[in-house]
Amino acid sequence: MTAIDAVRSQLVEHEQEHLLTFWDELDETKRAELLADIESVDFSGFQAAWAQAHKSDESVDPTGFAAPACLDVMEGRRVRAAGEQIIREGRVAAMTVAGGQATRLGVDIPKGAYPIGPVSGASLFQIFAEGVGATNKRYECRVPWYVMTSRANHGETVSFFEKHDFFGLRRGDVLFFSQSMIPVASVDGKILLEDKHRIAMSPNGHGGSLTALAETGILGDMKARGVEFLSYFQVDNPLVRPVDPEFVGAHVTKGSQMSSLTVGKASDDEKVGVFVDIGGELRIVEYSDFPVEMTGRKNESGGRMFDLANIAVHMLDVAFVESVTGGDGRVSLPWHRAGKKVHAVDLSTGQAGTADAPNAVKLEMFVFDALSLADKTMLLKTDRAERFSPVKNAQGVDSVATAKRDIVRRSARWMGACGVSVPTKAGGEPDCVLEISPGYADDEPALMERETGTDRKIASGETLLLRC
Repeated sequence: MTAIDAVRSQLVEHEQEHLLTFWDELDETKRAELLADIESVDFSGFQAAWAQAHKSDESVDPTGFAAPACLDVMEGRRVRAAGEQIIREGRVAAMTVAGGQATRLGVDIPKGAYPIGPVSGASLFQIFAEGVGATNKRYECRVPWYVMTSRANHGETVSFFEKHDFFGLRRGDVLFFSQSMIPVASVDGKILLEDKHRIAMSPNGHGGSLTALAETGILGDMKARGVEFLSYFQVDNPLVRPVDPEFVGAHVTKGSQMSSLTVGKASDDEKVGVFVDIGGELRIVEYSDFPVEMTGRKNESGGRMFDLANIAVHMLDVAFVESVTGGDGRVSLPWHRAGKKVHAVDLSTGQAGTADAPNAVKLEMFVFDALSLADKTMLLKTDRAERFSPVKNAQGVDSVATAKRDIVRRSARWMGACGVSVPTKAGGEPDCVLEISPGYADDEPALMERETGTDRKIASGETLLLRC
């Protein structure tokens, strides 16, 4: 049996022999690339994931849903000192999930490279880096920052940091690692070709971050540095605090293995996952799976019963991540499916293109499913205006414009707390464009230390950037 006969036999066994449809048309270089793609796929694992995803995404039974217990922002403030001490001792690392591109924002660059500063034009990565740097300076520590990329943007991401000299951070304290890829398939489970000689692949979801931590040796790096706690956040939220002492303190003092930060929903139909209690355990149900009839259900006080939104900010014990992955990437999170429009080859014509309607299924793991594996979890509610304004769309809700608006609003609010008069328009919006770099002040108390008692005046229409 020749090498290609062996490959064909393997594909027939897994009902994927169509991947060799154009074999006879390919030159030696492209044949080698296709074979490399085929060899990289765990077909048995893909079939198991496919079957499991279809099972796990069956309709959600809401009969056992209850509103979860939640600590409020004041509880976080009460334990802030404990969190500060843990940070000072070098026991906390930051981790950013940054595997996506900014194509939905109109540019083909890593999403973290997108310029979001309303005055400075600072990228998301720069804002986070300045936040990490501010933590290092305040607590005289060296917080390691782990940035998870994907095959689509790894090289560009690393180059972006190198171009900007790592935004002032020590190069050895910023580590990049890539998540794994999984084949994209048609609705009947047939793996797609993105070109005649390349298999269509997709990142395995933000839950794949846990797998990647183990597979790439990052867990070992954390342990060698004495890191015990991981501050996890996604790349699209410029208001996030990379290492939040209040969140760290609440997580550790409550003995939680995995904790989540939450805010109240903006509306009944906001497209965010929702925290629920199921049988006494904390869970997140994606908005697409949440029963429509329950989104506006009221509690006894007249508020929204299921009001706690998932903003993709978590604290995890490193020991818990190691136990979940077995230390080698064998994560036990469930797979989910998502219908997508992807670039694929039509096997009947050989033509490649992107469909007008969803033509494929991508399999993903969700990091929040790890909550079900933790013996103890914790949910802390924070102020939405302080901590959450995602950049997901080019226009409209959760867009570039709304994120910049919210950066200005928060800056104006902090300045007002310092006694600075901030001009406003008739509707209450700041009549100026303000931006406070995290390096200058990463929260309101830090700004008050610098600005209270100054004679700073802000004029109507002024543009002001506070940066060290």
